Amino acid sequence: MKVHIVLAGALATIVSVLSPAAVAQAPTDPQIVGIVLAANQIDIDAGNAALAKAHKPEVKALAQQMVTDHASLQKSVEQLGAKLHVTPAGSATADSLKKQAAATAAHLKTLHGDAYDKAYIDNEVAYHSAVIDAVSKVLIPNAQNAELKSALIGAAPAFQGHLQHAQMIQSSLH
Repeated sequence: MKVHIVLAGALATIVSVLSPAAVAQAPTDPQIVGIVLAANQIDIDAGNAALAKAHKPEVKALAQQMVTDHASLQKSVEQLGAKLHVTPAGSATADSLKKQAAATAAHLKTLHGDAYDKAYIDNEVAYHSAVIDAVSKVLIPNAQNAELKSALIGAAPAFQGHLQHAQMIQSSLH
């Protein structure tokens, strides 16, 4: 029960940080790049932790997919930022994402076996749901550079695929 309460609070924070209402003013392109880089790094780090700690093969497979796909996306975003001469900028949103990710990671470190697997998958479902919502409602509408906007739109199917994969595993763990 404690696991669900802690994760529910953490996930509510992630959703609120990424929600359109939480963005006091529209993020700039440099802030959007910073948010995307932060969000990718969070999932890379979570995936690496899950590779070391997950119990079930399907959970490890999802973790590997997160590391591989988000590392590739991270590289693409960095290259696009360099090409467009956009230096990633910090923002309250990116800072909040990092703070919440650290809290979630600390909690996941306390879990083992099936409890870890379930909590990791539940987090991936909630995280990808929140990211998809933020990308479509905040980042894409506020991206000023057409190429950046196009890249965000192009990444959306991958995020949706990650969510569906995590949901499939989630349903098998319950």
